[in-house]
Amino acid sequence: RNSPFFQITVMTLTLFPVRLFFAAFMMLLAWPFAFVATVGRSDDAVEPLCWWRWLVDLVLKAIMRAMWFSGGFHWVRVKGRPALPSKAPILTLAPHSSYFDAIPVTMTMASIVMKAENRDIPVWGTLIKFIRPVFVSRSDQDSRRKTVEEIKRRACSGGVWPQIMIFPEGTCTNRSCLITFKPGMCPSARRPLTNRHPDNTCHFPTMLHCPLCPLTAFLLSWQDTITWTWQGPGAFKILWLTLCQLHNSMEIEYLPTYTPSEQERRNPALFANNVRRVMAKALNVPITDYSFEDCQLSMVQGPLRPPGNSCLLEFSRLLRLLGLKTGVTEEVLQDLASRAQKLWGDRLGLEDFAQHLNLPVSEQLQDIFALFDDVSISLVIMDLREYVIALSVVHRPFKSLKTIKLAFTMFEEEDESITEEDLAAILRSTLGVADLDVAEVFRVVDVTNKGKITFDQFRTLVEQSPDLVDQCLFRSGMSSPSCTEIPAPPASSNGFCSDFSPHEQHCHGTAESKKLN
Repeated sequence: RNSPFFQITVMTLTLFPVRLFFAAFMMLLAWPFAFVATVGRSDDAVEPLCWWRWLVDLVLKAIMRAMWFSGGFHWVRVKGRPALPSKAPILTLAPHSSYFDAIPVTMTMASIVMKAENRDIPVWGTLIKFIRPVFVSRSDQDSRRKTVEEIKRRACSGGVWPQIMIFPEGTCTNRSCLITFKPGMCPSARRPLTNRHPDNTCHFPTMLHCPLCPLTAFLLSWQDTITWTWQGPGAFKILWLTLCQLHNSMEIEYLPTYTPSEQERRNPALFANNVRRVMAKALNVPITDYSFEDCQLSMVQGPLRPPGNSCLLEFSRLLRLLGLKTGVTEEVLQDLASRAQKLWGDRLGLEDFAQHLNLPVSEQLQDIFALFDDVSISLVIMDLREYVIALSVVHRPFKSLKTIKLAFTMFEEEDESITEEDLAAILRSTLGVADLDVAEVFRVVDVTNKGKITFDQFRTLVEQSPDLVDQCLFRSGMSSPSCTEIPAPPASSNGFCSDFSPHEQHCHGTAESKKLN
């Protein structure tokens, strides 16, 4: 009688349709108020807060609260006091785990950043326009710059505009930890990947260097039907299961306003990380240096997927800590590949590598260098081409053939072919492993026994016989780990990423155990 199946069956036939009806009714009830408030309103200016607009705002908050109540969120406990827009124009909410995180949005009527297509959705679009969101258009190539400028304009208005609520994790997680916040880089603190292609983009809120109000949300239910991540149930199933819950609750806590120090103003990544630590302490959860982009590496399928002992996760984490993942584009990769090709296999020392990336020598840079340095000779040196290959993999994990093609252009000779030794170096960096036997793959591709292969020949094999490539690569030469394997946490049907545990995330092997080659 107490089984979840029995409860879901009973609630689906009784409570679910009633709650769904009342939730839809409340949205329809809110529509005329939002419509009247948005008629003739300019997107570039804020009207003075007259009595009737204040009344509409109050009514809409009450209707939205009634909608959440009808959905089972009977109690929403609020701790702390929200900062005024003039004191903290940005609200940062974490952890972001579900679309039910819209509850704090409707309680504060704060603006959010969302797709421009949402404004055209009947009823919902009108309600969205009431909170004056910052719309992002995917069809406009200049939309990102316009979005940043609009956020900056509002944040610097001295409290005239509503506060902007952002979700710094950039994706939904299962709330077991706080993943890396996305700080972006600003012109005053960025470190360009190359001298020709500096990163001209900024990510908010760190590009503003303004005070912000951290906001935490804690959702509680008998069964976790709320979490919505890339693994687990879809959006409609989560809505159905949550409405079948007899009771759900949320606790929202406003933390003290966080004003960045002078050092944090110069280092956006430090600013974002310190804010994350404050929020994690309030939530009593750990933090992890991995992000959703890192998790994509474990989602890659096919013959060129990184194995479980790949060091690409560690490589990606180090890149982020150094700010080298920001601003990576196809043009940047091509430029780096051209520069690496001109070196034609010349080895770089640590200082040369740092100078090439326009970075000072640091512990993180030394760790990256240790992944690539060649211990087969007495000198500690590396091949820049292998760094570019690994960078391409973490930048576009689902486009492995593009990475292989880029690698061929760096290694190929005048006849556009490479040797078996070159192929081994390419695939080691692509897969992030230290030991790999490519003799069988090379033999299958080299049908003419010339001792050289072209990219077209290799691509044909991968596309026509992926299972054969998979067997040849993963059957031998993969036993030697390139990095200490991350112990997998207990399986979760609705988790962030089962490969990334908030405990023991970092690779702490010796220099030899962390080699890519």
